[in-house]
Amino acid sequence: MIGIQEATYQEEYRIWLRFNTGESGIADLADLLHTYKAAQPLLDKNEFKKFYLDEWPTLAWPCGFDLAPESLYERATGKQFLWPPQ
Repeated sequence: MIGIQEATYQEEYRIWLRFNTGESGIADLADLLHTYKAAQPLLDKNEFKKFYLDEWPTLAWPCGFDLAPESLYERATGKQFLWPPQ
């Protein structure tokens, strides 16, 4: 399974992520904030910066919004996550 080991706020709606595969990259999440109603509170950048790593581990926010680590991997690395690894 893919998991996030480290996450650091960058700018705007971008977060640098390091995965348990050793890979890392920046995920731009701006489009998701306009797509999902549950993410609307995160349009306030102060709220967006309150992310944390939950038990999966993946990004989650106090408002209840979270994202699958596989989708974050694809956004940050530009590669599709395949399980089991090929």
